[in-house]
Amino acid sequence: MDLFEYNRKMTMEKESPLAARMRPTSLEEFVGQEHIIGKDKLLYRAIKADKLGSIILYGPPGTGKTTLAKIIANTTKAEFVQINATSSGKKEIVEIVEDARVRLGMNQKKTIVFIDEIHRFNKAQQDALLPHVEDGTITLIGATTENPYFEVNKALISRSRVFQLKPLSKNNIKELILRAIKDDKKGLGSYGAQISEEALEFLADLANGDARAAINAVELAVLTTEVSEDGKIYINLEVAQECIQQRALNYDKDGDNHYDTISAFIKSIRGSDPDAAVYYLARMLYAGEDPRFIARRMVISAAEDIGNADPNALQLAVAAAQGVDFIGMPEGRILLSQAAIYLACAPKTNSAITAIDLAMEDVMNVQISGIPAHLRDAHYSGASQLGNGEGYKYPHAYPNNYVSQQYLPEELINKNYYYPSQNGYEATIRKIQNLMKSKNNNNK
Repeated sequence: MDLFEYNRKMTMEKESPLAARMRPTSLEEFVGQEHIIGKDKLLYRAIKADKLGSIILYGPPGTGKTTLAKIIANTTKAEFVQINATSSGKKEIVEIVEDARVRLGMNQKKTIVFIDEIHRFNKAQQDALLPHVEDGTITLIGATTENPYFEVNKALISRSRVFQLKPLSKNNIKELILRAIKDDKKGLGSYGAQISEEALEFLADLANGDARAAINAVELAVLTTEVSEDGKIYINLEVAQECIQQRALNYDKDGDNHYDTISAFIKSIRGSDPDAAVYYLARMLYAGEDPRFIARRMVISAAEDIGNADPNALQLAVAAAQGVDFIGMPEGRILLSQAAIYLACAPKTNSAITAIDLAMEDVMNVQISGIPAHLRDAHYSGASQLGNGEGYKYPHAYPNNYVSQQYLPEELINKNYYYPSQNGYEATIRKIQNLMKSKNNNNK
């Protein structure tokens, strides 16, 4: 390290954001993620023993992925190389691998390569890593906010162990905030700042599991609050609210949160919980989710989960979808809310999806000789010569507009696909269906 690099490093340590300065340098300082780095856990033991294999660290921002990598860098005897997938390419990978090969051959020293945002690498770049991870030339540590099972090559995943980091708890965030305020060396201890319990609770809650967001908010609060007469800085609830204008949701419209939240929304509708349905709807709208996507999913739910138990549900869902497209946001939120509440409170049945799935199964597996002759189209020239339509009974020519006759193909006679439930309007359909079956049996 030359003089200029040394001076740059010293300046960065003093001037970098508080969250960066407060980054733990050992496992003992690390807060949270006890499920993977508790003292009896595999990752903790592997880091301590310097026997780490290739791993993928997966989790939301601010949960400690880069921090863990830095701790490994401080702990291992191996050469530690860090790159970011957003600014590095295949050429740099080739150079790192070549250096690692030379280092291993000459000094028997291993190389750990930390790739931040590894999901940003394309398939060719990820493939370039694969043989060198497999033969042990490099040990890979990948960090990603995206689900690696979707964004990282399966072959690379199979040669790595995936560790999922979870959002930090409120108590974890509180601990980190207090540490940042009191630390004299790296933190804000020299300012003599004090934070009220209300402000601490507020910041820990609104950080939403992101330590970086909480610590940066505390730094802003301390640096922008005037010193009181007693020489101290007091961070109260009002100051904390000024520092975080609103809750920042961990919501990526192409990532896990997108799928997890819409899943929770639909399952809440299916489970007849209007409060939960409206909450997840609000969460998606707040995060900027496409309202048309939400509306489409409600249309599906209306048919899949409610069906003929309340035929109005599908009409309302379609109307909401068309209305949102017509009037836009923010007023569209009202239409979506009305539809979500109605769907959640409606009686439920999945008989429509059961019926079509059973029928599709027979379409695929049962060979029929053909459509019954009396049901075939008899309107074109020559159809009558083929016997098409012969013997067909027109229901409207009979009392109550009903007459018993065969509709299913010969091979599927007496096969049932539709099993109406006893919920909502389907209870009426069930009675009608049983009445028709009784008439059919009497006519046989």
